[in-house]
Amino acid sequence: MSKYNNLWKYVQENGSQSFKLTFDEIAEIAGIEIDHSFLKFKKELTEYGYEVGKISMKEQTVIFNKIDC
Repeated sequence: MSKYNNLWKYVQENGSQSFKLTFDEIAEIAGIEIDHSFLKFKKELTEYGYEVGKISMKEQTVIFNKIDC
């Protein structure tokens, strides 16, 4: 079980083609602060039909995009 499972489930249930979450929103959903390990764990998201698009350190946001099958 990944420490980001709550976030991945949230992203999948969102259902939008593309959407943005702030680091604070991610921390609230996942129950943990986003950290450098997010880069390693983000590949798990493809199992939920999404991928991580742009990660903005300046804006502290992450864009999630639905994978076209």
